Amino acid sequence: MPIGDTLGGFIRPGYNPLLVTDAPTIGAASESGDDGISIAFTAPSDVGGGAITSYEAFATDTVTAAVFTGTGSSSPVSVTGLTKGQTYTVTVSATNAYGPSGGSAASNSIAIFNGGELWLWGKNQFGQLGQGTSGVTNYSSPLQVGALTDWLKLSGSNYSQMISIRGDGGVWAWGAGAAGNLAQENLTNYSSPVQIGALTDWSETNCGIYHTLAPKTDGTMWLWGSGAYGSLGLGNTTYYSSPKQLGALTTWAKGTGGQFYSAGILTDGTLWTWGRNNYGQLGQNNTTDYSSPVQVGALTDWQEVSTGQDFSGAVKTDGTLWMWGRNHYGEVGDGSIINRSSPVQIGALTDWSEVKCGYDHALAIKTDGTIWAWGRNSHGEVGQGNTTAYSSPVQIGALTNWSQIDASHDSSVAIKTDGTLWAWGWNNRGQIGVGDTTNRSSPTQVGALTTWKSIMASNYQAGGIKTP
Repeated sequence: MPIGDTLGGFIRPGYNPLLVTDAPTIGAASESGDDGISIAFTAPSDVGGGAITSYEAFATDTVTAAVFTGTGSSSPVSVTGLTKGQTYTVTVSATNAYGPSGGSAASNSIAIFNGGELWLWGKNQFGQLGQGTSGVTNYSSPLQVGALTDWLKLSGSNYSQMISIRGDGGVWAWGAGAAGNLAQENLTNYSSPVQIGALTDWSETNCGIYHTLAPKTDGTMWLWGSGAYGSLGLGNTTYYSSPKQLGALTTWAKGTGGQFYSAGILTDGTLWTWGRNNYGQLGQNNTTDYSSPVQVGALTDWQEVSTGQDFSGAVKTDGTLWMWGRNHYGEVGDGSIINRSSPVQIGALTDWSEVKCGYDHALAIKTDGTIWAWGRNSHGEVGQGNTTAYSSPVQIGALTNWSQIDASHDSSVAIKTDGTLWAWGWNNRGQIGVGDTTNRSSPTQVGALTTWKSIMASNYQAGGIKTP
């Protein structure tokens, strides 16, 4: 049959009934990570001559008209590699075996975050709140760190150091430096941010208990601080008070630190771990420590990884959730309290997007915007309105607008898509940020602002970055 639409005996050129006839119906666009946009949509009602095989999102720079693309198999689809400070609109097309549909209507305009104010609260014994002071005074409400408005990313340890990246790509540190973990070539505490070297090519940072991992924009991985149990991956157990490169690879995409161990994902989707392994937290099917990176299995589809005190979690590109390591309180989430020395899948769902491991509990977000938690709950950190431990994921409330999460020592923090900040769990040092030291067993809003962009939870303190 000719390609075309028969109308009154004539064929309309260009019409192919085998293609997806309708375009997807566009939904809300929102920021995703530090350089991306996530776009939600509804599938077309008429799929033409075959089932939809993929969706493609097109993000158009509203000034330069440059177009960036991303693909996925279902809503939402993300487009990454966008420029900070620029504004984009997004359209989506659907493809079946015969080709793509036309594009959808354009989304709302979204500006990629280019830095903001840095705020911290909670314990300040070592100056980790960045206020130029230290000691026994804790702060139970957010305090701004200086007056700068170009902070991009913040990470903190379960000891008391803070590491943050500014808009120029420089990395700054403050708090406890006893293990060289501030990378100042000394063991000194600092109560205000100090720059680590002069380089401006850092892409992210993530703190372990006494050490830090930091990939650069060139794909190299750098570490510093305590090398106990081999946690720096340098083939030894030495402490380093300045950044040291991990091997010679230029394909590191992500890195994260736990209690004396580390994990990282390469751009090829492989997962690697090293350091302490007394509970199987390295996922090697044993309890042997490793002072150099070792691959976890042979799969190449790892997307996100998180390290807690002695347990780990990861999400694959297919949306499945995997956990392993210590499981004293059900923190692995497989319905047991048996330690796992290799990754075990949690349920059969394929809609997990992010997981964060705390001290003895974990949080996760699904692609539908729901938030889930499990593990130890002695201070209400699982967010169920009680202090009962859970060995399988349980949903926190019924809302579908959660966008970011982090977990720490018996406390949790999260941001909603409306930019509000919420916290719950242990509050003995004011780490919930609501002006008191009373524990909360369900999410409680921190202030009334709707401008929070990112969050961090660490040992007895928390923080976030918000737009000015």
